[in-house]
Amino acid sequence: MAVTGFTGANTIAPQRERSVDVAIIGAGPAGLTAAYLLTKAGLSVAVIEKDETYVGGISRTVEVEGYRFDIGGHRFFSKSRQVVDLWNEILPDDFIERPRMSRIYYEGKFYSYPLRAFEALWNLGILRSTLCMASFAKARLFPNRQVKSFEDWTVNAFGWKLYSIFFKTYTEKVWGMPCDEMSADWAAQRIKGLSLWGAVVDGLKRSLGLNKVPNDGMQAKTLLETFRYPRLGPGMMWEAARDKILASGKGEVLMDHALKQLSSDGSGGWRLTASHGAGETVIRARHAISSAPMRELAARLHPLPESSLNATQLRYRDFLTVALKIRSDDLFPDNWIYIHDSKVKVGRVQNFRSWSPEMVPEQGVACVGLEYFCFEGDGLWSMADDDLIALATRELTQLGLVEAGQVFGGAVVRQEKAYPVYDEDYASHVAAMRRELEDRHPTLHLVGRNGMHRYNNQDHAMMTAMLTVENILAGERVYDVWCVNEDAEYHEAGAEGAEAELGSRRAPSADQAAALASLRDVPERVVPVTRDAA
Repeated sequence: MAVTGFTGANTIAPQRERSVDVAIIGAGPAGLTAAYLLTKAGLSVAVIEKDETYVGGISRTVEVEGYRFDIGGHRFFSKSRQVVDLWNEILPDDFIERPRMSRIYYEGKFYSYPLRAFEALWNLGILRSTLCMASFAKARLFPNRQVKSFEDWTVNAFGWKLYSIFFKTYTEKVWGMPCDEMSADWAAQRIKGLSLWGAVVDGLKRSLGLNKVPNDGMQAKTLLETFRYPRLGPGMMWEAARDKILASGKGEVLMDHALKQLSSDGSGGWRLTASHGAGETVIRARHAISSAPMRELAARLHPLPESSLNATQLRYRDFLTVALKIRSDDLFPDNWIYIHDSKVKVGRVQNFRSWSPEMVPEQGVACVGLEYFCFEGDGLWSMADDDLIALATRELTQLGLVEAGQVFGGAVVRQEKAYPVYDEDYASHVAAMRRELEDRHPTLHLVGRNGMHRYNNQDHAMMTAMLTVENILAGERVYDVWCVNEDAEYHEAGAEGAEAELGSRRAPSADQAAALASLRDVPERVVPVTRDAA
């Protein structure tokens, strides 16, 4: 299946060398947010993007023969009024309100999320429910006193049986390492506040219709029942941003342009060299903004930073989506389903029509995306597209969600560096590179998920760009874009845009911090215990 895209951006630079105020690496949410705001302020920008067709990075929407699908699914929600206002400004007329629904699939049965106690007990059956409660009681009576790993912490909290059903399989698929090698700190942060008895009581209330406020069993933490979404997918937002940048007359977006080198010009500015099919383009700029992975940026900086060795140690988790066309009015109402089944490799299934009916152009046809988490170059990543489509069809059939004869087409999208890996040394590596670049190159700015090696939400990536623009316009680092609450959790509680802007200061305002606090945790490996020699 051929991939089709959108026109409107330059694919070959008509001029081999140009000078602008700001050169931007990467046309994802952070890069395009920065470019849009800079052009609004009257500065000239040039954005390079290595993709030949799509802007938006991991938030792009891929189109294949009229079918549109996301790379992971992206709800548009932020507590920051500034972010919400910017979304509305860029895409004023194309948001739709969608119901939020996701469930867990385990052994042929669906489990509602939030939990419904009667449903869960019925699905598990009397024997298994009894075993779960017995396992939980054992864990409470005889807890592991040496808690080191995700497995240790979760078994202590829920018992082995519930841990193995609802935590182990999916977590290991996503992160590519055993749960007994993941740090217990991540479990404590990620599942903090979740009480089994609280979940059961809440589930009973929900089942009996007594819960007036939506709750996910996490006590005070709540989840959205609905969310806003561009009618043609999140890529619609970033295509609109690109078009506004081009229409301003102050910016250009150079597609199929990969960063070759970013060199200091010796006077505080930059000389960016990008390679493309027709040769090379050189961009001279007073400032440079990078949303490229820190590891790639360090290798292409000149002079080579001393922290480049640190950057080479940064790791990433990749994934791929296999989109299948299926003859069916609709398979299920969920936006996505978590697959807790060790017999299949798929980790999550997206239903694109449930995100927006306009994502699927034909009646009587469903389009779903099977997500496979992997590392670039491993067996899954390297499989031929036809083999991946066959695998996805087999697994969807094995799960009982379709019959093989219903599938009549498919496409594969690979997403490298989807998730920055937080191993035991990542923080020191990032800090070393950050310190050196800020000290030596005050006109080089790092933004976004991979640009800062942080597992950011879309609104957080945008806010790092928004604050960077303020710094550039001010001529100094007024804001610390790294000012993120490391212990923050993002449960989408509270009203959208509820935090108002409180004015400029060195630390982000409450409104800006609301977006910056959306940092999500990812697991670290258990730090090996070293014993002193006798």
